Amino acid sequence: MQLYADHAPRRARQLSSDIIALVFIAIWIALGVWVYQLIAAFQQLGLQMQEAGAGFKSTMVELGDTLGSVPLIGSGIRVPFDGASDAGAALENAGQSQQDTVLATATAVGVIIAVVPVALILLLWLLPRVRFARRATEAKKLLSSPGGADLLALRALSTHKLAELAEIAPDAASLWRAGDPATVARLAQLQLRSLGVRSALVEQ
Repeated sequence: MQLYADHAPRRARQLSSDIIALVFIAIWIALGVWVYQLIAAFQQLGLQMQEAGAGFKSTMVELGDTLGSVPLIGSGIRVPFDGASDAGAALENAGQSQQDTVLATATAVGVIIAVVPVALILLLWLLPRVRFARRATEAKKLLSSPGGADLLALRALSTHKLAELAEIAPDAASLWRAGDPATVARLAQLQLRSLGVRSALVEQ
């Protein structure tokens, strides 16, 4: 498959566009990762909340167990500590929920920042590059096949402007129908040049 044009100016433009596109893709991916890490850092608040809740719950449970073992007053004094341990559990759950929310937000924002611009770049850059490679490769295969130059000349007649055709011959279509070798070669050369392909078979 031919990835780049045979002609130096067009090949240079293609290489430049490839480099620019790849640089921008890398920048947007790096930016997405940076934003993800920036938002994900807020998980630390949820982690601290979770740890505080877990520690408070554990402390209240221990105090409740200790005071609950005191004869006569143990069963009554344990109730507020059980309630306090439930509050610690709620704080622990809230901390975990906050971490999950921050992680989901960081992932969504990071992916959007990276994927959307990269998708646009691929749409505007990669598709035309693939189209060029496919057409250039097909043109070279067609040129090497019997009657390929005639078909390339016919494509030139059907796709190029009248001014371009007039530069080849005042009546290029009639000469092509008559099978004039020089006109067929020049028309095929015109089509190949528009595709970024050079071939000694049609150079004049």
